[in-house]
Amino acid sequence: MRLSCFGALSGLYITLLNETWQIDMFSASSKILATVNAPYGASLSAEQLAAKIIDPKSADEHDCSVFSFLSDVSPKLQHEFIEQMGLSKAQVSIVAEKFSGMAGYKLALAA
Repeated sequence: MRLSCFGALSGLYITLLNETWQIDMFSASSKILATVNAPYGASLSAEQLAAKIIDPKSADEHDCSVFSFLSDVSPKLQHEFIEQMGLSKAQVSIVAEKFSGMAGYKLALAA
């Protein structure tokens, strides 16, 4: 009897941990989107931003939202976002390297 009660409680605890993780990830995306959207009056979704930060054309077009992501968002949040969105770190690094060249200083995600 105790084992089945423990099993039920353990399942509840795991569920609560998963919900907390989802809330934390949502919070990270919200912070990032507020950072990259607000200054430019943009309204990119997480998916749209993800597509832009792996597209080298973003650098060629001097995309302000991508540069904001690469320069204004903390490296910790950058890595969380990249992982959450399932992006290639190598592709993001290529874009970051292009922006680093234009900015004149090394960005955290640049190779």
